[in-house]
Amino acid sequence: MSRITQVGRVMVPVADQDAAIAFYTDKLGFSLAADVPFGDGERWVEVAPPGGGAALALVPPRGDYQPGRMTGIALESADPRADHEELAAKGVDVDAELMGGDGTVPLLFFFRDHDANHLMVVEAQ
Repeated sequence: MSRITQVGRVMVPVADQDAAIAFYTDKLGFSLAADVPFGDGERWVEVAPPGGGAALALVPPRGDYQPGRMTGIALESADPRADHEELAAKGVDVDAELMGGDGTVPLLFFFRDHDANHLMVVEAQ
């Protein structure tokens, strides 16, 4: 039987770790959870949402793992509509309209970070 207990972090490829830290902390309100030397002259950088849960590891590009991708990351929110408005006001590239919210599919929208990585904000159920 596996001893895995939770998702700890998800890797997101970014072109510039400092710019990524600024985006995720300033625009999304995440905190910087780790910024330490790693490997041969590189850094291990993690940001985490204020409510806890899995962190995002902001990693340099490698091979086919390049910025500008659909990440498959869904961030939960108690109020996606308010988040959509706030992110748009902060200049974040958000979808023009929210989707779902019809009782079958939760309310959600996609946004793009500074590297055009796609993430989703979805209503917590």
